[in-house]
Amino acid sequence: MKTSKIIFDKPESAVLLDEEIETENLSPDSILIKTRYSLVSPGTELAIYKGLESWAPLPFNPGYAAVGRVEAVGEGVENLAPGDMILTYSSHSEYSVISSNSIYVKLSEKCNPKEAVFTRLASISITSLRVSDVELGDKAAIFGMGLIGNLAAQLFALTGADVTGIDLCEKRLDTAKKCGITKTANPQEEGFESKVAEVNVAVEATGNPRVVMDALKATGKQGEVILLGSPRGEYNDNVVDMLNQVHLWNNGCVTLKGAHEWRYPKKPSEGSKHSIQRNCQTIAGLIADKKLVIAPLISHTLSPADAQSAYQGLLNNKTDYLGVVFDWEGV
Repeated sequence: MKTSKIIFDKPESAVLLDEEIETENLSPDSILIKTRYSLVSPGTELAIYKGLESWAPLPFNPGYAAVGRVEAVGEGVENLAPGDMILTYSSHSEYSVISSNSIYVKLSEKCNPKEAVFTRLASISITSLRVSDVELGDKAAIFGMGLIGNLAAQLFALTGADVTGIDLCEKRLDTAKKCGITKTANPQEEGFESKVAEVNVAVEATGNPRVVMDALKATGKQGEVILLGSPRGEYNDNVVDMLNQVHLWNNGCVTLKGAHEWRYPKKPSEGSKHSIQRNCQTIAGLIADKKLVIAPLISHTLSPADAQSAYQGLLNNKTDYLGVVFDWEGV
């Protein structure tokens, strides 16, 4: 059968193309899905879109966040049946075939599928909470109110932390407030340092290595700085200053932690309390119960045919473009 896919055919070019996929003879562990919504992950996908990721040579079919309806399952697949709505790590494609060994979550009937697709990005955000020593009443500063940072701030707030969301874009700070993040700060405003000082936890969610230094300066003694965003770009500074911020008592003895989502196994396994599968199930439940606020994060719902304008908007108009969802109905 034919399926439509978004393809980055060359740097800064996204097109919708048709491809043939095998669906007639599914292997015993295969699941055929018709996508309803897919979500752009701006950090990773824009890097691929610009041709900067060596692991994703162009042409490339991007994306790893989708919600769809199960069309058929192989004879070895348990606990799924045609008609079930599931979250998957699938790319931007009208139809996908995944293995039952892949990460997927069966969604409850009360789950809004357009909101449920954000489970995928929140599964990245929750890693910063999992690695943190945050406790009830701790002060937390989340640097970057993009999708990953916003969702991290909401998750930290659910623990009872006193959270401040930080961004240079006032519109993103307004969106954060709509998501229940009542304290926000702009580094360009007067008094920023007093608003964000001596925090127990600072989460860097922008991927800008320069911001790591700002996070270190905001962190109090024996606090922690968590790298949630994947560092990209070039940044030159005196590494000794940074190391002394981590090492010397007078400078704080700050702990620097990495929070890459793949530090945990895909599926529950002996010896590991957490897994990506468990994280996704937890988050899907929070979204279904409206404990994570998603609606304000959706800035655009577009047809996959409009992929080029979507990626250009995310690249060049970060004020207006935040959460871009592709609607595959009728493609």
